[in-house]
Amino acid sequence: MPNLSLDGIDRRILKTLQGNARIRNVELAEEVGLSPSPCLRRVRALESAARKDGSRTVAAQRGETRLFICAPYEFQVVDALLTNFHLPQSTLLMLVCAFAGSERILRAYATAIERGFRFYSYGDAMLIV
Repeated sequence: MPNLSLDGIDRRILKTLQGNARIRNVELAEEVGLSPSPCLRRVRALESAARKDGSRTVAAQRGETRLFICAPYEFQVVDALLTNFHLPQSTLLMLVCAFAGSERILRAYATAIERGFRFYSYGDAMLIV
Protein backbone atom coordinates (compact mmCIF):
# COMPACT_ATOMS: atom_id res chain seq x y z
CA MET A 1 0.00 0.00 0.00
CA PRO A 2 1.41 3.43 -0.91
CA ASN A 3 2.15 6.08 1.68
CA LEU A 4 -0.83 8.30 2.39
CA SER A 5 -0.04 11.82 1.25
CA LEU A 6 -1.96 14.34 3.32
CA ASP A 7 -2.68 17.89 2.25
CA GLY A 8 -3.18 20.79 4.65
CA ILE A 9 -6.92 20.15 5.00
CA ASP A 10 -6.35 16.45 5.76
CA ARG A 11 -3.82 17.37 8.43
CA ARG A 12 -6.21 19.89 10.01
CA ILE A 13 -8.99 17.27 10.02
CA LEU A 14 -6.79 14.72 11.78
CA LYS A 15 -5.44 17.26 14.29
CA THR A 16 -8.97 18.44 15.11
CA LEU A 17 -10.20 14.87 15.57
CA GLN A 18 -7.23 14.05 17.80
CA GLY A 19 -8.25 16.96 20.03
CA ASN A 20 -11.96 16.10 20.01
CA ALA A 21 -13.05 12.83 18.43
CA ARG A 22 -16.71 13.59 19.25
CA ILE A 23 -16.85 16.86 17.30
CA ARG A 24 -19.96 17.20 15.15
CA ASN A 25 -19.34 16.87 11.43
CA VAL A 26 -20.65 20.37 10.71
CA GLU A 27 -18.26 21.80 13.33
CA LEU A 28 -15.37 19.79 11.92
CA ALA A 29 -16.12 21.03 8.40
CA GLU A 30 -16.27 24.62 9.65
CA GLU A 31 -13.00 24.18 11.59
CA VAL A 32 -11.10 22.97 8.52
CA GLY A 33 -12.81 25.19 5.97
CA LEU A 34 -14.92 22.64 4.08
CA SER A 35 -18.61 22.13 3.43
CA PRO A 36 -20.24 19.43 5.57
CA SER A 37 -20.11 16.82 2.80
CA PRO A 38 -16.67 17.00 1.14
CA CYS A 39 -16.01 13.28 1.28
CA LEU A 40 -17.88 12.21 -1.84
CA ARG A 41 -16.53 15.03 -4.00
CA ARG A 42 -12.92 14.48 -2.91
CA VAL A 43 -13.05 10.72 -3.40
CA ARG A 44 -14.77 10.91 -6.78
CA ALA A 45 -12.28 13.49 -8.03
CA LEU A 46 -9.25 11.53 -6.86
CA GLU A 47 -10.50 8.24 -8.28
CA SER A 48 -11.41 9.88 -11.60
CA ALA A 49 -7.88 11.26 -11.88
CA ALA A 50 -6.24 7.88 -11.19
CA ARG A 51 -3.63 6.84 -13.71
CA LYS A 52 -4.61 3.69 -15.56
CA ASP A 53 -1.13 2.14 -15.24
CA GLY A 54 -1.70 0.60 -11.80
CA SER A 55 0.66 3.03 -10.06
CA ARG A 56 -2.05 4.24 -7.62
CA THR A 57 -1.20 7.84 -8.48
CA VAL A 58 -3.19 10.67 -10.02
CA ALA A 59 -2.64 12.74 -13.13
CA ALA A 60 -3.48 16.45 -13.24
CA GLN A 61 -6.75 16.92 -15.10
CA ARG A 62 -9.45 19.44 -15.77
CA GLY A 63 -13.16 18.86 -16.07
CA GLU A 64 -15.96 17.03 -14.32
CA THR A 65 -16.34 13.46 -13.19
CA ARG A 66 -19.23 11.14 -13.87
CA LEU A 67 -17.82 8.41 -11.66
CA PHE A 68 -20.46 6.73 -9.49
CA ILE A 69 -18.86 4.55 -6.82
CA CYS A 70 -20.69 1.52 -5.48
CA ALA A 71 -19.69 -2.08 -4.72
CA PRO A 72 -17.90 -3.77 -6.26
CA TYR A 73 -15.35 -1.05 -6.91
CA GLU A 74 -11.57 -1.34 -6.77
CA PHE A 75 -10.20 1.92 -5.40
CA GLN A 76 -7.14 3.12 -7.31
CA VAL A 77 -5.90 6.02 -5.18
CA VAL A 78 -7.92 6.58 -2.02
CA ASP A 79 -6.83 4.41 0.92
CA ALA A 80 -8.60 6.20 3.80
CA LEU A 81 -11.92 8.00 4.29
CA LEU A 82 -13.00 10.50 6.91
CA THR A 83 -16.77 10.63 6.85
CA ASN A 84 -19.87 10.61 9.03
CA PHE A 85 -22.62 8.00 9.45
CA HIS A 86 -24.91 8.37 6.42
CA LEU A 87 -28.59 7.87 5.70
CA PRO A 88 -29.71 4.39 4.66
CA GLN A 89 -29.92 3.90 0.88
CA SER A 90 -27.82 7.02 0.19
CA THR A 91 -25.04 7.26 -2.38
CA LEU A 92 -22.63 8.23 0.41
CA LEU A 93 -23.44 5.01 2.27
CA MET A 94 -22.90 3.08 -0.97
CA LEU A 95 -19.46 4.71 -1.32
CA VAL A 96 -18.49 3.84 2.26
CA CYS A 97 -19.69 0.24 1.83
CA ALA A 98 -17.75 -0.06 -1.42
CA PHE A 99 -14.65 1.17 0.39
CA ALA A 100 -14.80 -0.87 3.61
CA GLY A 101 -17.27 -3.65 2.84
CA SER A 102 -20.96 -3.79 3.69
CA GLU A 103 -20.60 -6.22 6.60
CA ARG A 104 -17.92 -4.13 8.31
CA ILE A 105 -19.93 -0.92 7.89
CA LEU A 106 -23.12 -2.55 9.19
CA ARG A 107 -21.21 -3.71 12.29
CA ALA A 108 -19.87 -0.17 12.74
CA TYR A 109 -23.40 1.22 12.46
CA ALA A 110 -24.69 -1.30 15.03
CA THR A 111 -21.91 -0.27 17.43
CA ALA A 112 -22.64 3.41 16.79
CA ILE A 113 -26.31 2.90 17.62
CA GLU A 114 -25.45 0.95 20.80
CA ARG A 115 -23.10 3.71 21.96
CA GLY A 116 -25.39 6.61 21.11
CA PHE A 117 -23.36 8.14 18.29
CA ARG A 118 -24.91 10.99 16.34
CA PHE A 119 -25.78 10.30 12.71
CA TYR A 120 -26.07 12.18 9.41
CA SER A 121 -24.55 15.53 8.49
CA TYR A 122 -24.47 16.85 12.07
CA GLY A 123 -23.26 13.62 13.65
CA ASP A 124 -20.08 11.86 14.62
CA ALA A 125 -17.28 11.24 12.14
CA MET A 126 -15.44 7.99 11.46
CA LEU A 127 -12.01 7.44 9.98
CA ILE A 128 -11.84 4.33 7.79
CA VAL A 129 -8.36 3.07 6.90
